[in-house]
Amino acid sequence: MKRFLFLILALPFLLQQYPLVAQTVSGVVFHDKNGNKLQDSGEPGLSGVAVSDQVNVVLTDQEGRFRLETSDRFNTVFISLPDGYQGNFWQVKAAELSFPLQAVKVPRSFRFIHASDTHADSLNLPRMARFREMADSIGAAFVIVSGDLVRDALRVTEPVARAYYEMYLREIGKFSMPVFSGVGNHELFGIERDKSLVSDKHPLYGKKMYRHYLGPDYYSFNFGGLHFVSVDAMEYKNLYYYGGIDSLQLAWLEKDLAVIPKDMPVITFNHIPLVSPGFSFQDFENDDFYGPSLLNINGKLQHRHIVSNFADLKKVIGSRPYPLALSGHYHAAQEGYFVGAEPKFAQTSAITRPDRFDFNGFPVRSGFTVYEVSGGKIVGSRFVPLNLK
Repeated sequence: MKRFLFLILALPFLLQQYPLVAQTVSGVVFHDKNGNKLQDSGEPGLSGVAVSDQVNVVLTDQEGRFRLETSDRFNTVFISLPDGYQGNFWQVKAAELSFPLQAVKVPRSFRFIHASDTHADSLNLPRMARFREMADSIGAAFVIVSGDLVRDALRVTEPVARAYYEMYLREIGKFSMPVFSGVGNHELFGIERDKSLVSDKHPLYGKKMYRHYLGPDYYSFNFGGLHFVSVDAMEYKNLYYYGGIDSLQLAWLEKDLAVIPKDMPVITFNHIPLVSPGFSFQDFENDDFYGPSLLNINGKLQHRHIVSNFADLKKVIGSRPYPLALSGHYHAAQEGYFVGAEPKFAQTSAITRPDRFDFNGFPVRSGFTVYEVSGGKIVGSRFVPLNLK
């Protein structure tokens, strides 16, 4: 009787910490012409929009309606924003959802910005403000931030990590254009448990804090004839992160790509580089405060700071046009490619301080990269230093 009474009293807390997840989600994606987030008369549903729970993918019907049988693995549902529309692309899972979108003009030629390693904290607020002003002056259609969004969630307490996440959200909310974020190693809450003293049973442990604040850790969107995919290439084992893409995400990507035209160019962005010229500079025997560079993963030694299974990602993308793979992590802008083959592997620098530093004998500057697109093709790029000082 006492045990039964305890369960009754504890039920509200348990539901808050571990909510019951709807297995069937229905809803609508529509053109919200007046911006009131309600589907009023004369506001049509949008057909052919991909809806997903990070496992399954369905398309909306002619009226913009969808019905998605979801997995209990994740607690969000998101759409792959269709070309010519913008709006909030993800929501916490519920039995009925609506995605109101606003129409935007997509010119034949436009710019987008690739930034990384913002490491949001109080000392970086002037750098974020400078970055925002420069993005406005450039007239970018949108911004991609490929991970290490916050100063640190790896080795700090929950209140500190939450404060960093909330600061990052406030800062990107000030941008005049959409900001698409990706997960980096510094977003993995508490996994360095010897420093954070966070239990691996914590409800926000690992990637769960990222998902709580920023939604799906992998997703896609469409703009200007290009299909952008945010790849989660962050894995972790015991106390340490490493670069890798799990099989569940690869299976999702196959479904995601199956609903777009086969000749539509794909651009990926993630944090740890898929391929990097700077890889040769990394210390293979380093073992210090930040942990070893080499980890034993499934019986094989793997360098933590490169994605070991890029070949699996490339196999899923297949023969589709794949002009560009964006990443960050090293805080140094660099490019590389295999002659006669796609993609170009492009790492941008960091928004975080300092403005200038030495990377194994090479001078490096804080900043971001601007890409020029015309007619659905990448036609140019340039690195822009932040020059705060």
